[in-house]
Amino acid sequence: MKIKKYLFFLLILFCISSVSFAQKQNEWQSKVDAVVLNKLKFQTNTEFIVVMKEQADLSGAYKIRIKEEKGIYVYKKLTETANRTQPDIVNILNNKKASFQQFWVANVIWVNGDIDLIREISQLSSVDKIIENATYTFPKPVEELASVAEPDALEWNISKVKADQVWALGITGQGVVIAGGDTGYEWTHPALQAKYRGWNGTTADHNYNWHDAIHTGNGGICGLNSMAPCDDYSHGTHTMGIMVGDDGNGNQIGMAPGAKWIGCRNMEQGTGSLTSYIECFQFFLAPTNLADSSADPAKAPHVINNSWGCFPSEGCDSSNYATMETVINNLKAAGIVVVASAGNSGPNCLTITDPVAIYDNSFVVGSTMNTDSISSFSSRGPVTDYPSAMVKPDISAPGSNIRSCVPDSAYAVKSGTSMAGPHVAGLVALIISANPSLAGQVDSIESIIKNTAVHLTSSQSCGSISGSSIPNYTFGYGRIDALAAVNSALTSINEISIPEVSVKTYPNPFSQKVIFELTNWKTSTRFQLVSITGQVLISETWEYPKTKYEFDLSNLANGIYFYKLESKSNNIEGRISKVY
Repeated sequence: MKIKKYLFFLLILFCISSVSFAQKQNEWQSKVDAVVLNKLKFQTNTEFIVVMKEQADLSGAYKIRIKEEKGIYVYKKLTETANRTQPDIVNILNNKKASFQQFWVANVIWVNGDIDLIREISQLSSVDKIIENATYTFPKPVEELASVAEPDALEWNISKVKADQVWALGITGQGVVIAGGDTGYEWTHPALQAKYRGWNGTTADHNYNWHDAIHTGNGGICGLNSMAPCDDYSHGTHTMGIMVGDDGNGNQIGMAPGAKWIGCRNMEQGTGSLTSYIECFQFFLAPTNLADSSADPAKAPHVINNSWGCFPSEGCDSSNYATMETVINNLKAAGIVVVASAGNSGPNCLTITDPVAIYDNSFVVGSTMNTDSISSFSSRGPVTDYPSAMVKPDISAPGSNIRSCVPDSAYAVKSGTSMAGPHVAGLVALIISANPSLAGQVDSIESIIKNTAVHLTSSQSCGSISGSSIPNYTFGYGRIDALAAVNSALTSINEISIPEVSVKTYPNPFSQKVIFELTNWKTSTRFQLVSITGQVLISETWEYPKTKYEFDLSNLANGIYFYKLESKSNNIEGRISKVY
């Protein structure tokens, strides 16, 4: 009888332990993407990404006004989180002699390993999930015309959005850095070389200005780990030309020819991966030298153009969307505008379906024609798959038959939302150049662009929003207007204040006369008005108690002018703009 009871007890323990083992088995498998597990049924090793449970809290970044300080704060928070949470996994990977790459822009690790390694890693409480390293590619231009040798005095698309009228104000993007993640760039192209941040007019320095995230494959004509900017598909060179291109000989192809650019190759001949995109975004948040060390968030760009997307057939699905969104959210927290092309899957509704265009914090761009009609290929909203219905695109810009530069110092015409997005990235540069205090203020910049757009409506209604509404799922808020956007940016600097002391300028922009009005300025003050080239145009002393000064500046050329007010206790600088 006792033996039977003992055996019965052992049977119960065995059943309990079996259930416990099964639960533990199911627990680790529940963390692993089914695609990864399925791959390992047919192969020994596969690439996968370990997503850590803890992601950095960057909410404090939104209280910081200065862009450089935002970037440093975000960089420190992200790297601290990764350094604190990843060592246990790194020890396992080192012991197993596995290939891996750590990231901090999102708290993830790329690994190449087998099922036993996945099982061991996934059982750690610090691990949230294991996902596939999805393959990405750009939305191919829907139309590519023959090379166009003859330059136009000014490309139609640049004139259409009134960028040339912004240049007439003396605002060309100076002081702003644009980044592009794409197929690479022919940095020596005559339209791009002088704009490259790594070129000083005599020699090149690619440290902090270029990164190649292509480490495997054949690398195309660029090879692997290229130490200098190189384009193996022409797409990147064309998009960068739309942002900054101008060879000084009539090829005025770029929105912001006074801006500087940096780049990262995230695709090999048009195809990349989740990690190659993450790697480029990480480089942009804190650029490194060519040895991939000494990261410096103070060298981060103001805006990033992304003319690419990932399709379900290439491995992108809801299981890995959130990882890329974390990266996009972190870039915004660092004060960087993330511009994304909507995609070329139109004309039907519900065709904005792929990263990075599906994220709330991506500034998504549709494509228009020279008549302000929507390009037939331009993808439409709403975005419903993830996370919920959102109004996308946010904005539209010219994308049909856009002439820009391509490798071998040539020019060609291409069409696609890939061509529309760079117009908006260039506009961001013009806005910040007009009002540097907007640098890092992503929401403010995007609001200016949306609120000053040329409202465009459509007979096509998608979802619950009529095509006659503003915004709508075809054009978003409409087609960009660079002049209106820059004038809006300029009005936000009419009043510059420090505690108890302020100076107000009005009207600003002005056409003939401008007034300077001082508040609580109770000492003798030195006033100077300076041109954008540094020439002192007016220099005089203002004596207290007079507080209002009027100048007739009708003789000045249209453009931007700086003023300085200096006293024993105060020092204020600002700018005014002459138009008409």
